[in-house]
Amino acid sequence: MKGNQSFIMMRLLLAFAVVTVATSCLDNFDEYNHNPNETTDEELERDNYNVGAKLTLLQNEVIPTEEHLYQFTEILAGDAYGGYAESTSDSWETKFSTFNPSADWLKAPFVDVLTDTYPAYRGIRRVTEDEVPLALADILRVAIMHRLTDQYGPIPYSEMADPNSEALTAIYDTQQEVYTKMFEELDAAIAVLNANTSLSTEAFGDYDQVYAGNISKWILFANSLKLRMAMRLVYADETTARTKAAEAIAGGVIETNADNAKFQPTLNRTAMIWNDWQDHVISADLISYMNGYEDPRRAKMFTTVTVTETVRDETTGQQTTVEKEVFQGLRIGVTPASAADAKAKCSFPIGADTDPFLRMNAAEVAFLKAEYQLRWGTMSEAGALYKKGVELSFEERGAGSAAAYLAAAAKPAAYTDPLGGTYSFAAQSTITPVWSDEDDAETALERIITQKWIAIFPLGNEAWAEYRRTGYPRLAPVPEDCDKSGGTVTLQYGARRIQYPSEEYAENNANVLDAIQKLGGADIAGTRVWWDKKPLN
Repeated sequence: MKGNQSFIMMRLLLAFAVVTVATSCLDNFDEYNHNPNETTDEELERDNYNVGAKLTLLQNEVIPTEEHLYQFTEILAGDAYGGYAESTSDSWETKFSTFNPSADWLKAPFVDVLTDTYPAYRGIRRVTEDEVPLALADILRVAIMHRLTDQYGPIPYSEMADPNSEALTAIYDTQQEVYTKMFEELDAAIAVLNANTSLSTEAFGDYDQVYAGNISKWILFANSLKLRMAMRLVYADETTARTKAAEAIAGGVIETNADNAKFQPTLNRTAMIWNDWQDHVISADLISYMNGYEDPRRAKMFTTVTVTETVRDETTGQQTTVEKEVFQGLRIGVTPASAADAKAKCSFPIGADTDPFLRMNAAEVAFLKAEYQLRWGTMSEAGALYKKGVELSFEERGAGSAAAYLAAAAKPAAYTDPLGGTYSFAAQSTITPVWSDEDDAETALERIITQKWIAIFPLGNEAWAEYRRTGYPRLAPVPEDCDKSGGTVTLQYGARRIQYPSEEYAENNANVLDAIQKLGGADIAGTRVWWDKKPLN
């Protein structure tokens, strides 16, 4: 279609209009473009893309695709707290991983996400009464905002849906209220989509960069999202958790990699974070587990580092020097003495600007179902779903058969600081990939969550949420000499939330002060959110 070609060309021009500079993300923080794919209302009206293009914009925000906002929300915060990555910078004195992020770092995950989401969401509600795009918009809002509430606790939610409002300040709902409302909206949206499965993919295919307009696959995603959210509540509201999880599974969830929720942008600009800026490397935690397991997925996920080792011949006793390709990471919370040294001696994630953004994969869903069976079903069924989760992850990564991996009684390895510092640590866990129906429930849970943590990389905020919810995987604490929390965070347990930004105190003061009361604690990183109820150990 001519109109569709115009839309694609417009998006391409906008995407390439932002100059790609291979320097640190913080060099031009104040000037960064929130969304290279954003269009103006005038352009949307002119080309009659008012509904569809706004749906595309919401898809961009589920996990922000703009490189700077992605870095702040997913890497600097989620990946650090979730055990995935640490910064190579030798000059960042204020950052999430040391529990003292600066004001501008606190602004991005909250203010910018709200600012980028609600104009598009409200715009759809203003200009159409078509139930399908309204349902898709509601699913996308839940997908975006469940991450926000998991990061902060109470957030503005119910009042933000008003299509006639332009305000981005509103009363905060408690996290329990937010989850209740999100379940209601998901259930209503799923019902609408189930009544419209015969809708042609041409209806929204031009604007759908996840499922190309396939309503049946959106139903799978919505139910899978509902399952994820339900299991989040197991320690806070087990009845709701079990009921909603059962409904989600019965409604149909993602079960194959062909149905994975992946957003395909015109150009994946976040690849420059790893490949050009090289601001972050893989964490010591991830390397400890995957090296100990000799995980074949490493070669598909991370770059290697060349090291020289001395090897002794057992027969002759002679020693020779050999070079090896290894995977190495940086301990979270550490600021390296030399950024160049950290970049040279640690592994980076492998990624290209043609890659899609992962939203949710079949492996995660299998592990969620495994935990469901562990709690309310049978150990044998939990084990079958656990194994399926690992197999799906191997398949997704192109790492071959998972049979040997699932049979090997390998354990996480000790971590040796590749920078020669004092930040080495012993293995934090002895959990193996081998499932046993004879294990106690807590050991089985650790096994499920540890493998899920590996399989959902790079979903840092999801990893962090699951770590807070379950205590797994067992992560190395931030070293005491790196802690800048001023006692507001217990190092053994890590950060439990993100603090509200100063903008809220300046522009929404009464409501943010009320939110802190609803939070039930101080606005600090050590305060636990509503569903974070499992006894800490």
